[in-house]
Amino acid sequence: MAASGSATGGGHWFSALALGVTLLKCLLIPTYHSTDFEVHRNWLAITHSLPISQWYYEATSEWTLDYPPFFAWFEYALSHIAKYFDQEMLNIHNLNYYSSRTLLFQRFSVILTDALFVYAVHECCKCIDGKRTGKDLTEKPKFILSVLLLWNFGLLIVDHIHFQYNGFLSGLLLLSIARLFQKRHIEGALLFAVLLHLKHIYLYVAPAYGVYLLRSYCFTASKPDGSVRWSSFSVVRVTSLGLIVFLVSALSLGPFLALNQLPQVFSRLFPFKRGLCHAYWAPNFWALYNALDKVLSVIGLELKLLDPSQIPRASMTSGLVQQFQHTVLPSVSPLATLICTLIAILPSVFCLWFKPQGPRGFLRCLVLCALSSFMFGWHVHEKAILLAILPMSLLSVEKAGDATVFLILATTGHYSLFPLLFTAPELPIKILLMLLFTVYSISSLKTLFRKEKPLFNWMETVYLLGLGPLEVCCEFLLPFTSWKLKYPFIPLLLTSVYCAVGITYAWTRLYASVLTGSLVSKTKKH
Repeated sequence: MAASGSATGGGHWFSALALGVTLLKCLLIPTYHSTDFEVHRNWLAITHSLPISQWYYEATSEWTLDYPPFFAWFEYALSHIAKYFDQEMLNIHNLNYYSSRTLLFQRFSVILTDALFVYAVHECCKCIDGKRTGKDLTEKPKFILSVLLLWNFGLLIVDHIHFQYNGFLSGLLLLSIARLFQKRHIEGALLFAVLLHLKHIYLYVAPAYGVYLLRSYCFTASKPDGSVRWSSFSVVRVTSLGLIVFLVSALSLGPFLALNQLPQVFSRLFPFKRGLCHAYWAPNFWALYNALDKVLSVIGLELKLLDPSQIPRASMTSGLVQQFQHTVLPSVSPLATLICTLIAILPSVFCLWFKPQGPRGFLRCLVLCALSSFMFGWHVHEKAILLAILPMSLLSVEKAGDATVFLILATTGHYSLFPLLFTAPELPIKILLMLLFTVYSISSLKTLFRKEKPLFNWMETVYLLGLGPLEVCCEFLLPFTSWKLKYPFIPLLLTSVYCAVGITYAWTRLYASVLTGSLVSKTKKH
């Protein structure tokens, strides 16, 4: 923290990095955009044209409003600017409406709201340890972190090609984290409470916030052995946190409570009928589980242990469907995924309570909560991996072990996003951007930790290099074989399963470092 004053000293490099990536985003405006472009256009129309009482009931389009109320108000605010670009985009009945002005408005709305993300990165740079500094600017942790966040490959393709507002939302998350590092706990709690009511996926990391604020803010002192001093509990502090949660929730949900519409709002936010997996399998435990079920079913058919007429057609042919029906292994319910997620999260939360280790301990817990929810959650989107990659960037520039975890997580997590961009013109763009980001990440972190042991062992190196042949196979070989018609899901299946192995490994390795770190700390105390 002592070095925070020099976060941007010695030149205007941070501004140059931010300006450079902004220009790149502008160049991506004409590229392919997904159905999410129409989703957000429809939400602009809903919030602009209808009274609040109809927002969560409107169903003219299949892309119904399914984000929390604060995001609906965000769309409402944008709609009042959008009307000066093209009034027709705000017509609810103009399904799949598109115009050049609509494209420019929606693209620039993402680019401009990214200003919050840029500011949050600037604040995060003040919070990292400045002890490990190189002679050159490009070897300084703050510079490396700025590039890893501002030029993050995942955010670039998901927000500025595919189309979403993750930069704006991630900016709130990173700013909240920065405030906790700066011991501005109330601000951090307020920002996170607002974030939860903008996008409920951040419930994944709520346990880390709740436990950390209770343990390190509401309890003001610890015993010499690190355990909590119960007499230090502050009623004033816990009341202030409770008021923040209550007031933000009341502001967000209050109007719908008054309209007796909370059940309808929650039914939109938590649609458990959508199935275990998203249309593209997120590279998590359930991808491995589904793949194993497919392998076992094929073996069962070959050995005549299964009756072909009893096997669901979707399970064996179409592959990546939302309602996946397991053939051999037990089918998975939402309750089962919830239990698995809670079991996966609990050890990290216990470590945070019993051995807090300051804001960095909180950050590790946050990443583990995000990864555990990604690994075992219900209907997880592949884009949710960014919720772990971005905070992990902060840890990667401080410890070599964390750098290794980050590089494996980011490389496999980013590659798992490739199927989102399936059009030919975007193929060279995504490959080039991915290569540039990955090569920079590995080279800069290797330089930063050059005095320590190599970041990768031979097994990790071989695994990461294997992404190259996988890409060649999925993009250039399989599409020209007869398998494309018979098994169209194979490229997605291979991508998901291969990346799931890397993400599972990164999750396991990070967990091991947290648990062994707590044990070492406890041993030293005794």
